[in-house]
Amino acid sequence: MQDLAEGVAQFQRGVFPAKADLFAHLAATHRPSTLFISCSDARVVPELITQSEPGELFVIRTAGNLVPAYTPGPDGVAASIEYAVAVLGVSDIVVCGHSACGAMTALAEQHDLSGMPAIADWLRHADAAPAHADTAELAALVRGNVRAQLANLATHPSVARALAEHRLTLHGWVYDIPTGAVEKLAA
Repeated sequence: MQDLAEGVAQFQRGVFPAKADLFAHLAATHRPSTLFISCSDARVVPELITQSEPGELFVIRTAGNLVPAYTPGPDGVAASIEYAVAVLGVSDIVVCGHSACGAMTALAEQHDLSGMPAIADWLRHADAAPAHADTAELAALVRGNVRAQLANLATHPSVARALAEHRLTLHGWVYDIPTGAVEKLAA
């Protein structure tokens, strides 16, 4: 916690004053152009990878960058997607997978998740990933999972509406941790 507290102090001393006008503007305006859905993995930092300023990205982070297909009922991921598309009016959604993904590794290597029922249930949202992969290798599964999550996104009513009205574009990316490369997947 000491490192975090020191980081906050450094932010308040140097970063915030240098961007005070931006933060004053953001206090009354929330208009990100992009919804960025990425993995919860601490090595994947959307704002760092894209070099975005505060206010430019609306970010959802889930284990395995999974997006459950739409179903009625309470769902924090669905609510965040709906808010980004229907209220904020984002024009782009990026689903970003990454190398060395623990969720995809667990699937590829068929890890025993019986002692972790919440993880096992969550990873069922990646069941379609192998069908979107061209091989059984981990890298192919990561790409297949991004494609599967893009398909799941299209089941959300707000997304389907915005796509039909040509107000929204979906993008699939894979971030390679050791090289910093970002592969853009064909739709």
